[in-house]
Amino acid sequence: MGTTVTESQLRLVLDKLDMVRLELFRLRAMLLPEEELSEKEKEELEEARKEMAKGLSISLEDLIKELG
Repeated sequence: MGTTVTESQLRLVLDKLDMVRLELFRLRAMLLPEEELSEKEKEELEEARKEMAKGLSISLEDLIKELG
């Protein structure tokens, strides 16, 4: 017996997985020595946080590429 998943259900699961990955990334960062961010990096991080608060999301891979 198979299970059918709609595109919206799949997107919801993928978004939740991205949120879990971001949280793991944040926790890992807490364990590593802190590095000072440039003003541009701080602005980009704040913008990403605002987007997340609005329910918008970006993939973890894109975030890692952007923040280096």
